[in-house]
Amino acid sequence: MTSSFETLLPSTERALLHRVATAQTEGRTPSLVAAVARDGRLMWEGGRSCVDGQAPDADTQYRIGSITKPFTAVLVMRLRDEGLLDLNDPLEKHLPATGVGEVTIAQLLGHTAGLAAESPAPWWERTPGSLRPELADVLGERPLLHPAGRRHHYSNTGYTLLGALIEAVRGVPWEQALKAEILEPLGLTRTTTQPVTPHARGWAVHPWADVMLPEPAEDLGLMASAGQLWSTASDLSRFGLFLAEGDERVLSVQTLREMRTPAVPPEAGDWDSGYGLGLQLVRRGGRTLVGHSGSLPGFLAGLWVGVEDGITAVVLANATSGPAPGVVAADLVRIVADAEPRIPEPWRPLPEVDPALLELTGPWYWGTYPYDLRAVEDGGVELSPLRGQGRASRFRVEEDGTWTGLDGYYTGETLRVVRREDGSVSHLDLGSFVFTREPYESADAVPGGVDEDGWRGI
Repeated sequence: MTSSFETLLPSTERALLHRVATAQTEGRTPSLVAAVARDGRLMWEGGRSCVDGQAPDADTQYRIGSITKPFTAVLVMRLRDEGLLDLNDPLEKHLPATGVGEVTIAQLLGHTAGLAAESPAPWWERTPGSLRPELADVLGERPLLHPAGRRHHYSNTGYTLLGALIEAVRGVPWEQALKAEILEPLGLTRTTTQPVTPHARGWAVHPWADVMLPEPAEDLGLMASAGQLWSTASDLSRFGLFLAEGDERVLSVQTLREMRTPAVPPEAGDWDSGYGLGLQLVRRGGRTLVGHSGSLPGFLAGLWVGVEDGITAVVLANATSGPAPGVVAADLVRIVADAEPRIPEPWRPLPEVDPALLELTGPWYWGTYPYDLRAVEDGGVELSPLRGQGRASRFRVEEDGTWTGLDGYYTGETLRVVRREDGSVSHLDLGSFVFTREPYESADAVPGGVDEDGWRGI
């Protein structure tokens, strides 16, 4: 039996609309638009406005502020994947004379370089970028506030440096690289550095009275790579699919997984959030969400992707303060995932399997801990505990016949088969840990040896 679900259930759509309507009303925002996509296809959109008959749709542009940062990070990771730089390179290697010493590209991507959060006065978000024509104007006299690599400290100036790095290494302006390398391949035709009609206007809503004030929309100049972009709920939904699944024309899924890995441990008391390489990470209701929030005077934005559920939610509003798009977007993911859980793909056998690999599958023991080894696609394997908690990992096959850990405790560690002189399998070696076919198998393989009297009762 086969089934297809082209639309959401009416009850799910009503729950989504109720959440969006509540956010617009309680947040006192002139307009708000939201969209939900599943596995790359737009499933629902909803808009609310203070003007009857003028509700925005998924094609209406809003400023997205710091959701620009994941785009900039993708451009940097492309340079890395092409071998034009290393994430451990000091910035000075590619962009000399910045005055920030030996901070690395990875530290800038993960906001651990210790740079100040903002540029010196005047307030950069409400003034033209022409007031800061050079990097020295962006960084100021005291650009470093913390030791590099020690803590997460969000930095708009750090992403300004990354934009300058892209221009220096690629040899073209940041905007040109963005369009050619991300926007055009992914079909993000409504994502631009300047507003294109139809677009929302930014407003400030008085905190104690129901009146509004227009906000300026300045060109950010050198700081564009930290927050310049305008986009739509539709475009950002497609970008969310890319963040989950990758696109070989832009970045591989392996590189996207790397970007979704926390760069440093979270701050004390903040165990439900973190930051990868250009991506924010949060835990909500037992789900891990990746994406980013954004704000500029007159605008608020939120983009979250539930990778395991295949759901992307986008919320855009045109108010300086009020609704919390990140919270609303997380709620939209939850509503769909709980009401209409993802239908698993049909089980299918592997197209082929190496008999030598098949011989290795089944139970193995690390001491007395039972594990099972399973063959997966492309010659990879999965190692999982059979009881209770344990260190599960997926492994990628290498050309020399070993496997490299992809996640969990064994990320980057090497799993190899150790054979006896006659060619038979003795044990598995995983970063020096020995896995045998029987618990504490009587053989030379177990470090420290095995008591020659064997197992016994009381």
